[in-house]
Amino acid sequence: MFERVKVWVVEIGSRPNYCLQWRDPITQRVRTKATPIPRAGARSRSAADRLAGELEAQLMAGAGGTPSRLRWEEFRERYEKEVVPGLAKRTAEKIGTVFDRLEEEISPVRLWDLTEARLSAFAAALRSSGLKETTLAGYLAHLKSALGWAVKQKLLPARPAFPKIHRAKKYAGRPMKGRPITAEEFERMLEKTAEVVGEEAAPEWRRYLRGLWVSGLRLTESMDLWWDRPDRLYPVFPKKGRPMLHVPGELEKGNSDRLLPIAPEFALFLAETPDADRTGPVFKLTGRRRGQPGRPLPHRVSEIVSEIGEKAGVRVYVDPKDPKKVKYASAHDLRRAFGERWAARLMPAQLMELMRHESIETTLRFYVGTDAQRTADAAWAAFDRAGGAISTPAPSAAPSAPLSGQPGGPQPGTETRVIAGDGASLKVDGAGIEPATHGFSVRCSTN
Repeated sequence: MFERVKVWVVEIGSRPNYCLQWRDPITQRVRTKATPIPRAGARSRSAADRLAGELEAQLMAGAGGTPSRLRWEEFRERYEKEVVPGLAKRTAEKIGTVFDRLEEEISPVRLWDLTEARLSAFAAALRSSGLKETTLAGYLAHLKSALGWAVKQKLLPARPAFPKIHRAKKYAGRPMKGRPITAEEFERMLEKTAEVVGEEAAPEWRRYLRGLWVSGLRLTESMDLWWDRPDRLYPVFPKKGRPMLHVPGELEKGNSDRLLPIAPEFALFLAETPDADRTGPVFKLTGRRRGQPGRPLPHRVSEIVSEIGEKAGVRVYVDPKDPKKVKYASAHDLRRAFGERWAARLMPAQLMELMRHESIETTLRFYVGTDAQRTADAAWAAFDRAGGAISTPAPSAAPSAPLSGQPGGPQPGTETRVIAGDGASLKVDGAGIEPATHGFSVRCSTN
């Protein structure tokens, strides 16, 4: 599939040695390479001819060679026909998304247009659109695999160098680069939706935001949720039991179908749709795709949700080193809000299943133990429900002052005032404590 590269021997000016030349079909410029062979007789000329043949073979084998004039759309069609069908369904969809973005950002005409400079421009365009480095790395990995296959098929002489991905920074504090948004912030996003998508499309986009809020779905999952397609995610309403989410094996690494729980409020949200209307995708968003009316791609949906978050002024992250760098609420921040609400209601293993995490470590890292005040509130609520009883035994170490009921100490029924570290006055009676200020109504006793 390569265009033939012809290398010839030339004598240039007063140079003492032979030179080799060939035409680069991409730039259409003549390239020159010096040889160590002197211009001295027929034997030297034969040696130079042999070098020309060796260089020609190297160029054709890919060592700086030249590609064919294969058009990009022809390469894409062949790759999607010969390679993609053997991959997992989600991987195939991701490759389609990557190719769509490539065409949208740099519009390659021929396969050889994917040079190092064009790939660098592609990465820069993705970064400027707000794509995270981890996501960008995934995009480039798929593209690198495709071009590697092109080299094996001799559609390209060599794979171009890819841009370097910035290493993601690790933060010692909260692991989320973003945060769960509040109910008030979510309401503001609903109010500003029409200003971003227009009055006509606003109802369906508000419904989409509500769906993310009550379901905890990832954006890609929400776009892959259908009423009537067994090969996609779809809700199941059994006659006996709770509503569930069906995940086909084609979308799972384990290649087996699974039923996963959904939150009650999401089940009620789905039940709002009449049976007669339960066809096609659950979220029927309208937009433009490749300049034509159609369902927007996931990356465009992500951009629109972020635009709504910005219009509503919902800031979820401000760079401490550069306050001008602000991240506004995204679709994933709605998922974070869902996870935080349910973290207070479920055990970690249950939350893991509801959030569809692959490992319990993800659940523990992002949603369990990240809010000390919420944990303290839960502990006091449990303490209140128990009637204020403390079953923890007293310390074995001897106290500095006599205990209640001991000689020299306060007797049961009497009251001793103690000033806590924060200035709060506590009443100590026997084995119990009772806050006497701050409006607490907890009473402690030995009963």
